[in-house]
Amino acid sequence: MLPVEKITSGSRLGFIGLGYLGSRIARRLVAAGFPMVVYDRDRTKTTGLAALGAEVAGDPARLASEVDVVLSCLIDGAAVKTVYLGTGNVLRSARPGTRIIELSTIAPPTSRQLYQAAREFGIPLLDVAVSGSTPSAEAGALTLFGGGDREVFEAAEPIFAAIAKQWFYMGSRGSGVAMKLVVNTLLGVGMQAIAEAVALGSRLDLPRDLLFDTLAKTAVVAPAHTGKLATAKKHDYSPQFPVRLMRKDFGLVLDAATQFGLPMPVTEAAAAINSAEAAAGSEEDFSAVIRLMEQLAEVEMPPAA
Repeated sequence: MLPVEKITSGSRLGFIGLGYLGSRIARRLVAAGFPMVVYDRDRTKTTGLAALGAEVAGDPARLASEVDVVLSCLIDGAAVKTVYLGTGNVLRSARPGTRIIELSTIAPPTSRQLYQAAREFGIPLLDVAVSGSTPSAEAGALTLFGGGDREVFEAAEPIFAAIAKQWFYMGSRGSGVAMKLVVNTLLGVGMQAIAEAVALGSRLDLPRDLLFDTLAKTAVVAPAHTGKLATAKKHDYSPQFPVRLMRKDFGLVLDAATQFGLPMPVTEAAAAINSAEAAAGSEEDFSAVIRLMEQLAEVEMPPAA
């Protein structure tokens, strides 16, 4: 496959990392008709995709040697380095010209390092950061931010069309994940602002259900947060975007800010509350900071229905 050749529905895809988002993205691609090979270190996560017709690889290296495009959605930069540069042997196993679409949220320097390493193997690589929670992934309504070579990005649009409602080319290597950190700064800080506003409203004796319903209809609440208000109203914090992953992203944001000597006092405060909630150890959504702020405000909440 030439780097500028457009990916088609006949292109054989490999997908590594079948977590909250990865599993749903992979399902969308199988449903779109792409031949698919999948891998996850937890083999039980491959069962549902195998039932849909995907082939299951025993290791990342074998997957990489058999496909035209490798996609990965991994938990952090360390996992990405292991898969591509370490024991996963993806770069050494992939054929020259195989394309890589790396979907994980990692630090821009890590993404640039991976791009350069792939280039030395003759492999075009994109960092395509994903914005959206599990319902968006299931509906194929994600937003994507891409970094890397523009022609490679444009050639991958058939894949993007199967999983996203919109995608943006942001620039050279690392630009996609850089934009994701900008977006998730607003996502995390906005969630903390909503949590504080809800706690204040409750202390001002506003009826809880009415407070949540009305706030969700105002112009000041972003669409990404509206659904969180609806589930938090019902005391439902089942993970769509787990609080531990928001904590990881806050860490990436603040690490980048430190690198450039950029003060981000509001983000630091929001990250501290998020971290306190994540420390509880429960696998809950990042919107659980709403519950934490209500508890800190000593709000008496009605029992869940």
